[in-house]
Amino acid sequence: MSNGDIFFGELIGTAILILFGAGVCAAVTLRFSKARASGWIVIAFGWGFAVLAGAYTAAPLSGGVINPAVTFGLAVDTGVWSNVWVYLLGQITGAMIGAVLCYLVYYAQFAANIRQTGTTEGTADEPVPTLGIFSTIPEIRNPVANLMTEILATIALVLPILALVGDDRKVEGIGIGLIEGGGGIYGSGIAILLVSLLVVGIGLSLGGPTGYAINPARDLGPRIIHSVLPIPNKGTSDWGYSWIPVVGPLIGGLLGGVIYNAAF
Repeated sequence: MSNGDIFFGELIGTAILILFGAGVCAAVTLRFSKARASGWIVIAFGWGFAVLAGAYTAAPLSGGVINPAVTFGLAVDTGVWSNVWVYLLGQITGAMIGAVLCYLVYYAQFAANIRQTGTTEGTADEPVPTLGIFSTIPEIRNPVANLMTEILATIALVLPILALVGDDRKVEGIGIGLIEGGGGIYGSGIAILLVSLLVVGIGLSLGGPTGYAINPARDLGPRIIHSVLPIPNKGTSDWGYSWIPVVGPLIGGLLGGVIYNAAF
């Protein structure tokens, strides 16, 4: 595949990922949303479907990686680093576009994020901070613990992905692994579905402490967009924390690749 295919495939796929993923967070968070306060299970499944939609869309062009941490893990597995920068550029750009699209979908709700006349302070009708729609925020701010959570959660993502579609793993007969001529790491359609369910599981089991970024593009791109969007009462973009959901998943992706190569 060409660099152009990789860039545009990852851009489109990651934009869809963030449109769905930030979209479910907006649906649960914002006032005047029919899904408000639906809870963590809805968010976890929403992000799983986001991976499903984004990866399936990008697969014919780029393989549907849509995550720099997975890109790093695959590069460790295959030893091919020459086009990693193209994947990363497409993923970051797509994540920013997806964040803008989410904002447009919920434009009226974002615009209504103001204190209404007669609103009692401390009630559910108050304006809400909006960073959590776009990026992750830790429940307990502890850099060491937060970094460890992101590293381990990303290993829990990358290692099973490599076991499904890694360079030395071609399981015949059940649709897992590469299909001859499939044109990407997700040559088998069932692999994307399984990875999507894996993301749901990570959200449910490991997402509580930090919100499970497990994808640097998913966190950084939308955080940049949040910082410039004209959202009323949007709150801080929390740049002091922003390095953890970037560095943690990248380390986790590299370690996932190393563990896979050592064990399989």
